[in-house]
Formats: sequence, structure tokens, C-alpha cells
Amino acid sequence: MIRIAVYGKGGIGKSTTVSNMAAALAEKGMKVMQIGCDPKADSTILLRHGKKISTVLDLYNEKRQDLKLEDITTTGYGGVVCVEAGGPTPGLGCAGRGIITALEKLQETGAYESYKPDIVFYDVLGDVVCGGFSMPMRGGYADKVFIITSGENMAIHAGANIAMAVENFRNRGYATLGGIILNRRNVPREEEKVQELAEDFHTDIVGTLSRSALVLEAEEQGKTVLEAFPDSEMAREYRTLAAQILKVCGEDTLC
Repeated sequence: MIRIAVYGKGGIGKSTTVSNMAAALAEKGMKVMQIGCDPKADSTILLRHGKKISTVLDLYNEKRQDLKLEDITTTGYGGVVCVEAGGPTPGLGCAGRGIITALEKLQETGAYESYKPDIVFYDVLGDVVCGGFSMPMRGGYADKVFIITSGENMAIHAGANIAMAVENFRNRGYATLGGIILNRRNVPREEEKVQELAEDFHTDIVGTLSRSALVLEAEEQGKTVLEAFPDSEMAREYRTLAAQILKVCGEDTLC
């Protein structure tokens, strides 16, 4: 089982990228699980044709000890197993608590043993890397961390904070940095700035995604690009990125 945490600033296209990679790997016949670790609980929405699902935190608050595996998982496009951690009411409580609760309940209900996924994606908001949001990288849940960024200064700043967090955990046997994904916004010196970020943390740009209108068109349909425009150049870019991610994780035989 390959376990990957994908971090990035809010609005950087992280969930869209993860969902399209999940769809690409499902096309290969892999069993994929995508766990949304963002209070907005919309990580898997493109795999569910625009339909949100109940979050683990909401269900836990409602059912407590009666929570079952079938309550917290839903199957989306391509057979991808979808989970949303959720978060508290805005202004109340700790957003990281939803992530901690979700990951604990997935283990308690035997999710990984039951579904036997080939690959698990943790889609994590990276604006704040507090205890809850760093849980996937430090709690033994993920093996590799990938950072999605553009060349925009705030995205670069968030990416650097995430990379520093991974570096701080390096000697504790936690997840290691797998690389950086450049999601283009077509800003000045974009590739140069992202390359500098990669060099600062002794890692590589593992993939580059174009800024494409097809991504927005697919989102309007509530679908991934892989489903809405399977023969497009943008779909090919997501497939290439997914293959490269597998290669970095030592699974190039599946590419």
C-alpha cells in the first residue's frame, strides 16, 4: 500500500489534482482511497459528480461509538473510496481535530484492511501546519509528502512552511518529502521560483500541470478532467503526473 499526503495552499488546485490522479490510477486497475483533510470537506466532490458526503467528524459527533466503516466511506468515480474528515462549525473548535478523528476512526473501523487499497491519498490543507494538519505526515499514516504550488508568492511561502515541517520530522521515521508539483498560474518567473523552492529543500519538481480551461469546464460538470475529457491533453498531463508519483514511490512497474 502506497500512502501519500498531498499538501498545498488553499485554492492552489490541490483537491482537483489529487482527484484527477486518483481517477488516473483507478483507470490502471488500482484500488484507490482518497481522504479529504480539509474542513471544507470538498476534496472528493469531483469524484462524486458534485455531491458532498457526510464527514467523519459530523458522523462521530452524531453516533459516537456506533460509527461503522460504511458510515464514513463512499465510492466515487472509478471505484475510488472517498472519505471526508470535516471540521467544526466556523469559529468554534479546532479544524485539525477533524483530521485526527477521521484518521483514528479509519483505523478503528478497519478501513485499510477491508478495502485493501493499493494507494491512499491524504489531501491536506497546507496554509497552517499545526498538530492536526501535520497528522498525516507525522502519525505514521503517509510515507511520502508532495507539495503543490504555483509561482505565486503566497503559494511558495506555504510550500516552504510545509517542506520545513517535513524536514523537522525527518529523523523521527515519519513521511519524507517526495517532491513538488507545479500547478501553473502563468505568473512571472514561475518555473524559476518553484525550482528555487525545490533546490532549497533538496528535492525535485516531479510534475508540471498547465493552466487549462478544461479544468474549470470539468468542475462545472462536477467531474474530473479524466471523466469529462478523457482524450484531452490535460487528462494526459494528469496521467503523466500520477505515473511519476508512483515512480518516486518506487512503483514504476505500474506506470
